Amino acid sequence: MKYVLLFCGTDEDAAAFAALSEAELSERYAQVGRWFAENGARIRGTNQLQDPETATSVRFAGGGSPVVTDGPFLEGKEQIGGYAEVEVADLDEALEMARTWPGRGTVEIRPVNSR
Repeated sequence: MKYVLLFCGTDEDAAAFAALSEAELSERYAQVGRWFAENGARIRGTNQLQDPETATSVRFAGGGSPVVTDGPFLEGKEQIGGYAEVEVADLDEALEMARTWPGRGTVEIRPVNSR
């Protein structure tokens, strides 16, 4: 089965990350690098996203024309910072991967439609 792991964090998570020393930041990136290396056989694609302020949204409301706006469509306390598409046997295996994510924050797991 294919799943997408969405790596999410709050503004507080971002502030804590920004406050890391150079040595702490280097260690965090090393941990994340090891996680990707350890799970490489199951990862099909991944990317880090730019900040939500860089988003452009197309909103469909009512019967009118779509409206293009700057910024993210969803407003919430958490932001998606990146994702990985993984191919695993089942949800339990995706959960196992998510539980070992060293990047902190939240990992949301969603199945991919296989149409």
